Amino acid sequence: MKKVNKQLTHRQRQALETQELIVNAARELFLVQGYGTTTIEAISEKAGVSISTVYSIYKSKRGILSAIREAWHLQSTQREIYLRAIEETEPEKKLQLAAHATRRQWETSLEMMTIYKGAASADSTAAEELEAAQIGRRKALQEFVQSIVLPPSLTLDRATAIYLALTRPELYDELVNVAGWNPEDYETWLAEILKRQFLANHA
Repeated sequence: MKKVNKQLTHRQRQALETQELIVNAARELFLVQGYGTTTIEAISEKAGVSISTVYSIYKSKRGILSAIREAWHLQSTQREIYLRAIEETEPEKKLQLAAHATRRQWETSLEMMTIYKGAASADSTAAEELEAAQIGRRKALQEFVQSIVLPPSLTLDRATAIYLALTRPELYDELVNVAGWNPEDYETWLAEILKRQFLANHA
């Protein structure tokens, strides 16, 4: 559960708790019933709040979907880790942080990805949002790659393509969920691979 800022008023704390109730109820229903078949009425009933409250806060199921994605970002802390990685001046530490961010991203993403894939198949706007999120990820990762002092043999485009390939969720899934690696093993392996790709052969 989120930490509630003690400086907030009682009404503000209640509002945050209501938002959390709605998001948690929707997340569970989207996973069990699917995004397409879950109604706002069902979400309001499970959350124990009125239908009008759900609409007033999130406007639609897509609004709740966006809140679920944002909650995932906060849980994974990947954004903060990548910001630290971009600012880090020691090349090895920079890539270690990147490997940790990637591990946190996919380690915490199973529910969110399941929900979003279901939503994308049932709602064209949700599909567009998913595509936009993927494009945003590519841009953010390119910004990170730009912060690396690359060897002369690597152009930015080629380095970005390599980085994106090595940090795909399918690779995490294959190694951790299929092959049985633990997340720490994956992070260690990824850090070593990234160092070999981006720090070797500097002229």
